[in-house]
Amino acid sequence: MSRLPLEGITVVSLEQAVAAPFASRQLADLGARVIKIERDAGDFARAYDTKVKGEASYFVWLNRGKESIQLDLKTEEGMHALKTLVSGADVFIQNLAPGAIDRLGLSAEQALEMNPRLIHVSISGYGRGGSYENKKAYDLLIQCETGLLSVTGTPETPSKVGISVADIAAGMYAYTGVLASLIQRGVTGRGDILEVSMLEALGEWMSQPYLYAEYGGIQQPRTGAEHATIAPYGPFNTADGTVFFAIQNEREWVKFCAGVLGDEAVATDERFVTGSLRLHNRVELHARIDEVFSTLTTDAALDRLDDAGIANAQLRDMKHFSAHPQLAARKRWREVATPGGDVRSLLPPVTARSFTPRMDAVPRLGEHTTSVLKEFGLI
Repeated sequence: MSRLPLEGITVVSLEQAVAAPFASRQLADLGARVIKIERDAGDFARAYDTKVKGEASYFVWLNRGKESIQLDLKTEEGMHALKTLVSGADVFIQNLAPGAIDRLGLSAEQALEMNPRLIHVSISGYGRGGSYENKKAYDLLIQCETGLLSVTGTPETPSKVGISVADIAAGMYAYTGVLASLIQRGVTGRGDILEVSMLEALGEWMSQPYLYAEYGGIQQPRTGAEHATIAPYGPFNTADGTVFFAIQNEREWVKFCAGVLGDEAVATDERFVTGSLRLHNRVELHARIDEVFSTLTTDAALDRLDDAGIANAQLRDMKHFSAHPQLAARKRWREVATPGGDVRSLLPPVTARSFTPRMDAVPRLGEHTTSVLKEFGLI
């Protein structure tokens, strides 16, 4: 295998749950050595469920390619070991409760005094300062605080996103921040201090609905699976199922009317001639579309949409996603070892000509404690 981009980079991560493990796992995929520090009971994400051959689905997803060591940070020996590891690391990531890393003596300033080339990364719910600094933060709560639930769901019922989107956003910004700081360190020779809050990470993703409301004078409504500001865009029932499609511009609208609805006159109907009018008259527009789609099978509707060059999709559950023909055609699945046996996992989404990401085993709790501590002369 060719050299991976982060070979030679050592990451020490005092992490738990989703956000920090997602950041460090992506660094491991690119070849970094990631030493995961776990308490006696381990990362509590290990116990979220037992669905993946006895292991937790979250943990298997987030922790491949890492070395797990157990340290008791309430003891002098445990803290000495942690500080020794951090002193020799390139990156230190932590997502402990607010103030905890300071009490351990590994604040950003303290850690960089020990290791001036260190990139010190802190992930929190709300960031330092302000009245929310010490407030507990979980994914759903951040979805509430950023207004995500106000634009997600039906008009009657706000709904959360079905994955840990706030954690994922924070983990992604921590990951990309580390990559940027490694490049910067290559120029300056100095480390860096990075802070990422879940509120601000997901808040960035909420910029479009914020701008729409702030300067448009009205909040975009919750519209279920339909698009809040574009029509037609969303699900439509066929004679035997449901299809999704999206019209993005006037050229597509004309082609849709002629090729899918079979009626060019609809394109020039005064109720539907612009995007804003189609949105305003969504009920009448959908009724006209339903007249045609109710007579078509799902396959026939998808064929018409494809032939007209209209973006469309099938609504897939996890079983059908697992069998997605495009992922199979592109050979995107790999086997990853876990304590309970191999599991089928997706390659990371970025492909490169010069390297293939590393997808090593998910570690048992404390699997590497002895070997790592011996390596660093700690036992």
